[in-house]
Amino acid sequence: MGGGSWATAIAKMAMSGGRHINWYMRRPEQIQQIQETGFNPSYLSSVRFDVKRIKFYSDINRAIRYSDVLVFAMPSPFLKAHLAKVKVNLSEKYIITAIKGIVPDENMIVTDYFQKYYDVSIYNMGVIAGPCHAEEVALERLSYLTIASHNKALSNWFANRISSPFLKTYIGTDVRGMEYASVLKNVYAIASGICHGLKYGDNFQAILVSNSIREMSRFVDEVAPDKERNIGDAAYLGDLLVTAYSKFSRNRMFGTMIGKGYSVKSSQLEMEMIAEGYYGTKCIHEINENYNVDMPILEACYNILYERIAPNIEINVLTEKLN
Repeated sequence: MGGGSWATAIAKMAMSGGRHINWYMRRPEQIQQIQETGFNPSYLSSVRFDVKRIKFYSDINRAIRYSDVLVFAMPSPFLKAHLAKVKVNLSEKYIITAIKGIVPDENMIVTDYFQKYYDVSIYNMGVIAGPCHAEEVALERLSYLTIASHNKALSNWFANRISSPFLKTYIGTDVRGMEYASVLKNVYAIASGICHGLKYGDNFQAILVSNSIREMSRFVDEVAPDKERNIGDAAYLGDLLVTAYSKFSRNRMFGTMIGKGYSVKSSQLEMEMIAEGYYGTKCIHEINENYNVDMPILEACYNILYERIAPNIEINVLTEKLN
């Protein structure tokens, strides 16, 4: 469900071993181009697809009607608009969310949103957590993903479905914790990019990221307690590291542009991709008003992105709060 880079990467994973998929994307012209060329012209254009093994849909209701498992891989700001068109009963479907963001205006993680508004049981849902960049999946570089669900049969089935010689999978149950961590790692990647744009070096980046994982742990433990959670696992620390440091990270790229003096709007236009962390920063800031967790890095990002405080001033203040 989606036509961007992450959706394209998941489509590649799901077709491993000669399997077939249904693929929904909003624009019929994008579908036509893939059917004619075998490549997604806009995202991960090096990945070749056997279009004979794909049934394409630009009608979301038909795509849902003819599918048992729905993998949502669209940017979080667009989810509500897509779902507003849905007339098919989603409660009878299995839903895997690969969305690394919170539903704007609702301030809800995706599984909570499906539960509240579409009556989907938590046992019918799962989440995909990193560390994994779509670009490296396209290059078939060895990658790892965690599939979390309270339904072990679902998580095991999906993990086996996408596994391949270049993709290994773990199984977990911390659905809500991994969702919140996936949002926060994008926020911290923006912070990392801002500092990179301001020409802070690797020594400071190490301090920033080590503080980020502790900040993430404080927040996630408060909003989604789980005694078995290990914040050092790949789905948390690993995903944070790859998003904060990788050249493929759009959130780090967005932050770097902000640090170099670009405005938010010009950075978004220049990238032509969604930096989920921009929206996640505001959502987590508003959610945290109910919890009051100490989150100086998140607040620094919020002040820069939404209060328009100069990055050099705000980060200089932040440096006195880190240890």
